Amino acid sequence: MLTIDGSHGEGGGQILRTALALSLVTGTPFRIEKIRAGRKKPGLARQHLTAVQAAAKIGRARVTGASLASMEITFIPGSITPDEYRFTVGTAGSTTLVLQTVLPALLTAAGPSSLTLEGGTHNPFAPPFDFLEKCFLPLLNRMGPRVVAVLNRPGFYPAGGGRFEVTVAPSGELARLDLCERGGIRRRFAAALVAGLPRHIAEREIALVRRGMGLERSQVEVVELPADRGPGNVVSIEIESERITEVFTGFGQRGVRAEVVAQRTVEAAQRYVAADVPVGEHLADQLLIPLALAGGGSFKTLPLTPHTRTNAEILQKFLDIEVSSEPCSESGWLVQVGRR
Repeated sequence: MLTIDGSHGEGGGQILRTALALSLVTGTPFRIEKIRAGRKKPGLARQHLTAVQAAAKIGRARVTGASLASMEITFIPGSITPDEYRFTVGTAGSTTLVLQTVLPALLTAAGPSSLTLEGGTHNPFAPPFDFLEKCFLPLLNRMGPRVVAVLNRPGFYPAGGGRFEVTVAPSGELARLDLCERGGIRRRFAAALVAGLPRHIAEREIALVRRGMGLERSQVEVVELPADRGPGNVVSIEIESERITEVFTGFGQRGVRAEVVAQRTVEAAQRYVAADVPVGEHLADQLLIPLALAGGGSFKTLPLTPHTRTNAEILQKFLDIEVSSEPCSESGWLVQVGRR
């Protein structure tokens, strides 16, 4: 049984989620200690506990220590069972991170599955649904499976209450993916969304994004949702290139001006465009597991985050693969995943 230090490296919930995902795929039992030990509220939060419970259900696993605030769990996987599943976080905790935990196992399962996930869909501490739908899943589908996600209702932090559905048609094996060239930019689009908040917040965000990204009126949109779906505010910028679409998202926060939220989002998009790499820093983290399961792949990205580096270390504990990274330009890095 593998023993994993949950406080190592980035020290967050990603270590747990990656370990759960790879345990299901490889059949390797593990014990993880000091879960999120360095966080303000250490141990399992609601979304982490839901991820553990979801992995246990899909993989018919035996689990000990699965309770709120637990600092240690043991996970012994059984067999992956394709089926119809519903998982509810119960708070604004991220539903996309719960999906991230169980999706790798379902990609190569013996049959199709469907999932309904309820909770937060647009959370500042996790990939939002838009990123999942427009950026990550299209790349995953190039590798063989067919995964479709449909947003039924957005759920914003801190209220939650969102829901989306996912269907997974697996493939026997995942094909290698290489993303080393972005190609020309075909389309740029930005949207600002408000729910239960004044419309002028989104209008101010869009005005700043238009100036910062040089967009025309036809390239932006203000979306006003019914008040009962809020409160919430999201601004997003899509960069569609020949080989990939990247999504950059900012979230409104109490006490933070709309212009600040928009400016941070613009700066992230500008940094990506200037680097002339296909893969953004958050997508780099998400791609490691699929490439490892495919037995190989590569991509060029921005300088690696602690999240990505820690994720690579956990991958190499479960799989006979190697993840290497090296600078390839002034602001770009080449990441290669391959069998040892």
